[in-house]
Amino acid sequence: MSRVLVVDDEPAIQRALRANLQARGYEADVAGTGEEALTLAAGRRPDLVLLDLGLPGMSGIAVIEGLRGWTEVPIIVLSARGDEADKVAALDAGADDYLTKPFGMDELFARVRVALRRKQPLPEQAVVSTPHFTLDLTDKSAVRTDGLPAKLTPTEWQIVEVLVRHPDQLVTQRQLLQHIWQAPVEIDTNLLRVHLTHIRRKLEPDPSRPRYFVTEPRMGYRFLSGE
Repeated sequence: MSRVLVVDDEPAIQRALRANLQARGYEADVAGTGEEALTLAAGRRPDLVLLDLGLPGMSGIAVIEGLRGWTEVPIIVLSARGDEADKVAALDAGADDYLTKPFGMDELFARVRVALRRKQPLPEQAVVSTPHFTLDLTDKSAVRTDGLPAKLTPTEWQIVEVLVRHPDQLVTQRQLLQHIWQAPVEIDTNLLRVHLTHIRRKLEPDPSRPRYFVTEPRMGYRFLSGE
C-alpha cells in the first residue's frame, strides 16, 4: 500500500484528499505547514507528496528544495497559482508534476499513478510498439504500421528516446534541453517545438491532434503509451 503525504493548509482540502486517497487504497498523512511536512516526510517516508505552494511560513518551493536535499520521492504540486513563472519555479526546484486548482479527482489520481510508476525502476525496453508505429531503440529505426520507415534525425531520436523511456510522465523542457544539448535554461525553447513538430509529422496518425507526443503547455512533453 503506497503512502501519500498531503501538504496543504486548508482543512477542507486536507479532508477531501485524505478521504479520496483512503477510498482508493492509499495510506495518507497530512501536514498543514512546510516545517511539519519535512518532519513527517523524514519520519514516515512517503511514496509520494501532494504539495500546495501557498503555505504559511515556509513556502512550497522551500519544501521541494528541502525534500530534494535527501530524497527523490515524487512530488506533485497542487496550487491555485497558474502563472507560468510559478510552474517553472516549482519544476526547476524538483517537482515532478503540477496541477492547477481546481482539478478533477480522476485527473489527480491518474497523475498519482504515473508518478508512482516512475518511482519504480523501468526495465530496459528495446522495442516500443503502438497501433501506429514501432520503435526499435537499439538500432534506432522506426516503422509505421503501413510498412513505411519513419526517418528520424539523430536529435529527433534523442527526444523520442527520452520520452518513450518515461511513458506517461511529464518531461520538462529543461530536462530535455539539458539531456540533449547540455544547455542552460535560457536557450530558446523553440528548438524543442520545431523538433516535436517534425516528430509528429513522421509518427503521429494526425500530427495536428497528437495522440502520443503531447505538449503540456509551458511545462514540457509526455509520451502517452495508451496503457
